[in-house]
Amino acid sequence: MEIRIIWSELSVNQIQGIFEYYSKEAGSRIAKRIVNKIIERVAVLKHNPQAGQKEELLVDYPEDFRYLVDGNYKIIYWIKEGLITIASVFDCRQNPEKLKNV
Repeated sequence: MEIRIIWSELSVNQIQGIFEYYSKEAGSRIAKRIVNKIIERVAVLKHNPQAGQKEELLVDYPEDFRYLVDGNYKIIYWIKEGLITIASVFDCRQNPEKLKNV
C-alpha cells in the first residue's frame, strides 16, 4: 500500500506564516531553507510512517498523534489507512499548552 501525505489547512497556514516571518526577519533565502527543511523532514514519513514519537499532550484525541522535530518546530501528524495527515507545525518556543488547540 502506498503511503500518501496531506497537509491540513492549519499546517499549510503555519508553513506560510513561518515563511513570511523569516522572509521579513532574515530574508527569503533563509525562509525557503527553513520551510524546505520542514518539508524534507515530513518526506521521511513516506518510507517510515511510525518514525515519530507519540504526542503525549494530545492523547485525549481520537487520532493517534505523533510528531517529528525539525529545528524549533514540532511536526504533528496522524496516520489512518495509508494516509498521513500533517495536522500542525508547532513552534516549540511557544507554551506547550497551545498545542492542545490542534
